[in-house]
Amino acid sequence: MNSITTKQRAFDLMVFDWDGTLIDSTALIAGSLQLAAGDIGLTVPSFQDAQHVIGLSLADAMAWLFPELAPGQYQALIERYRFHFLKRDHEVALFKGVRELLIALRQDGYLLAVATGKARHALDRALQQADLIAHFDATRCADETFSKPHPRMLLELMDELMIEPVRALMIGDTTHDLQMAANAGISAIAVTCGAHPQEQLLQAPHLAMLPDVSALSEWLNG
Repeated sequence: MNSITTKQRAFDLMVFDWDGTLIDSTALIAGSLQLAAGDIGLTVPSFQDAQHVIGLSLADAMAWLFPELAPGQYQALIERYRFHFLKRDHEVALFKGVRELLIALRQDGYLLAVATGKARHALDRALQQADLIAHFDATRCADETFSKPHPRMLLELMDELMIEPVRALMIGDTTHDLQMAANAGISAIAVTCGAHPQEQLLQAPHLAMLPDVSALSEWLNG
């Protein structure tokens, strides 16, 4: 991958979503949500609805998919979801070109971060499996702060890394990511390789829409 030019660059911090943006996990997450619902006798959501909640915290995802449940009833569902997800999470892989992109960005002096709906233990495990821990300067998870589309994750990352909103860019595959960025006052790039279809992404604020994150270097140079 070609080096990313730093001449007159517009951003200093790149914040990536995880699932559906850097790693091809959308189908596993949605399928695991469906299986979990069936396990405990709930109406199984459509695959489209299960995809829609990817990026939210698990509690917010359950509330959206199963509004008939009280919060105290989420735990059994979450446990079954984790059971099905962990059975197969070793099968998911980074999207093509992700590792090379992150290396190029770091070499050119960009700060890199992750803002995800995953819990901390889940992100740490995923980063270790993908051998990407050393590539990021900071990360935020939904169980540490507010869930997307609340801006708190991005505000905390910018504060930690001492970056002004005008110098930060969010890259994500869902309207939750794009709206979080708008709420935080930063720009966003949509990628169409993940959970939300292009027609849905078009409804949220974004600077550009790319097929995947490997196209980011060309966009930055352009």
